[in-house]
Amino acid sequence: MLGIFKEKLVNAPKELNSPASLNASNNSKQTHEILQDFISSKPPNAFYISFGNDALLAHSPSNHSLIHHRLFSGVENIYSVFTGCLNNLNKLNKQYGLSKGTNEAMFITEAYRTLRDRGPYPADQVLKELEGSFGFIMYDNKDGTVFVASGSDGEIELYWGIAADGSLAISDDMGLIKGSCAKSFAPFPTGCMFHSEHGLMSFEHPTRKLKAMPRVDSEGVMCGANFNVDSQSRNKTMPRVGSEANWANWGSQA
Repeated sequence: MLGIFKEKLVNAPKELNSPASLNASNNSKQTHEILQDFISSKPPNAFYISFGNDALLAHSPSNHSLIHHRLFSGVENIYSVFTGCLNNLNKLNKQYGLSKGTNEAMFITEAYRTLRDRGPYPADQVLKELEGSFGFIMYDNKDGTVFVASGSDGEIELYWGIAADGSLAISDDMGLIKGSCAKSFAPFPTGCMFHSEHGLMSFEHPTRKLKAMPRVDSEGVMCGANFNVDSQSRNKTMPRVGSEANWANWGSQA
């Protein structure tokens, strides 16, 4: 899966951008080049959907024999690409009033839509209820909102980086992001979620801040930072009531 979003939509952590990218032997790529690399490296059934010039999602459906599913969903201008497997999907579908045939990507999309429109339930609490391995990228075309999350077990690894035009690129393909973003890339932190308006936070430890940790590659060059939970810090919290506490408005972080 792949998501690319222009700077006007997302405010990526500044620590993700490495000055070394300007002098890297392999320059970062433009959005259309990253997309071309993704499509050309995937099976013929890979596809993408673009939202004007501001955002795009690309998806390569999985072989049904794989343990981890690769899924795409689009419901009422909310689009999701999902990789992984939720062990408690049947329970979640029943909890949200969805049909038994609802897959993981459809559930993520429908749950987001329900909580965005009806709230109040904090995003970190929703993600804590997901049992299994997962990583997803979601784009709400109605609100221009980007939402990304990676499960806490680390089975589904996501990577993010800064493209040549400043866009944020996110994928489960490390080679694609590394080859597209020069030194301005890093693993997306597990057990965390990123929202285009509210930034990066841990859904495992929502009251703790994340700390950027310098990352140096095998060549001794500074790359995009890793982000770890800072056990000595605390985020401000707000009451989990009212529309300001629903999923679309982030949850327990002030």
